[in-house]
Amino acid sequence: MEAAEDVPNPAQFSEETAARIVSVKGLKDSWQKWSNEHQEYQNHNPFSHDTRPRVSAPRRGQGDYGRPPQGSMTEQRGREAQTHVGREVEELCEAIRTIGRPGDKDGRDGRVFTVEFGELFERYATISSKLVGLLLRARKQRLLDFEGEMLWQGKDDHAVITLTLSSFMK
Repeated sequence: MEAAEDVPNPAQFSEETAARIVSVKGLKDSWQKWSNEHQEYQNHNPFSHDTRPRVSAPRRGQGDYGRPPQGSMTEQRGREAQTHVGREVEELCEAIRTIGRPGDKDGRDGRVFTVEFGELFERYATISSKLVGLLLRARKQRLLDFEGEMLWQGKDDHAVITLTLSSFMK
């Protein structure tokens, strides 16, 4: 930083030169303010490339590891996405119940519907292009079951998807 006596007095110069000095000083001050704010931000940023750790980031196994800060917009968007996907899974289960046939297996209370993947794909693909992802999500929630890790159009057209109505009606 310059000392106050190092800065020339604008009254000593012509009007044009004085305006340039004042505008350059303002530009310098603005740049310094931005630089200080950015440095402060980087001090709190756990992803900064600065090698000196200044912020203790949550460690694996801690309660807030991998979670957005409470009350943040990221947390709000995550909740909204969770709700949206939940509705899509419910729509998928309802479509399987509508398209499917009463199954041979016994569910907890005997209400089971089955449908082949190819038939479901033909009917449901116009509703959602995320069918396989939704099927995996519904299986993870134990709403339905099918053989294999993933279902592929063409190859797994005859794979049977089983919806247990008792798990769907929880």
